Amino acid sequence: MATEVGCEHYVRSCLLKAPCCGKFYVCRLCHDAKEDHQMDRFQVKEVQCAVCDSIQQAQQVCTSCGVKFGEYYCDICHLFDKNKKQYHCQPCGICRIGPREKYFHCLKCNLCLASDLQGKHKCVENVSRQNCPVCMEDIHTSRIGAHVLRCGHLLHKTCFEDMYKTGAYRCPLCMQSVWDMEHAWEQRDKEIAQTPMPPEYQHTTVKILCNDCQSHCMVSFHVLGMKCSSCGSYNTVQDSGLIQPTEQQQQQQQQQQQPQPESDTQ
Repeated sequence: MATEVGCEHYVRSCLLKAPCCGKFYVCRLCHDAKEDHQMDRFQVKEVQCAVCDSIQQAQQVCTSCGVKFGEYYCDICHLFDKNKKQYHCQPCGICRIGPREKYFHCLKCNLCLASDLQGKHKCVENVSRQNCPVCMEDIHTSRIGAHVLRCGHLLHKTCFEDMYKTGAYRCPLCMQSVWDMEHAWEQRDKEIAQTPMPPEYQHTTVKILCNDCQSHCMVSFHVLGMKCSSCGSYNTVQDSGLIQPTEQQQQQQQQQQQPQPESDTQ
């Protein structure tokens, strides 16, 4: 039942008449949680006042008792809620939490982003029309904010925070590092320097693909990681089997490792 404080999702004083089934619910999310179909918010025509029970055309103020159904009302989305500085974004097609002046609509990403990202983010066409790769839920119309990764892909902010807590550092879609890993790679350098491979693997090489710079490299094999020779990242994947040096190459490498005799400067 609706009350003057709405539901767990919105603060409002009315119920929406679902155009699909004719039932009254405080919001589309309440409807979708109970029914086996989804409510089209844009097709809502009627509402019921939570104070006097009057059924009427969707609008901000009750025509019978004069109660305001919501501090904010959008006559396109039929969104009633308390004032959160919302605004309706025409290109997005839905209402966003503002204030409007702190956001801009990126035409290529087709999404409203924080103003400080203007000209400073990597565009991915229609990126918000994809589901979050962590929870597989919708991003574009979600009430949970989106986090823009360095690669341009999106996650729900809560999913990104959970990913961070688990120590995951790669985008689930393109596998690029999602933050600066320079310190982590320096630590990996030290670990590898302190952990020499057994003699039979010390001259073994392998082909790798770097997830961060997309370079293909031939590098020394090590169980703790293979470092990209182009950008220094350990965010790499093995692109071939182990390559053992030929007998001639082994002899040359052994000769290079032998100490050179001191030159006679007398």
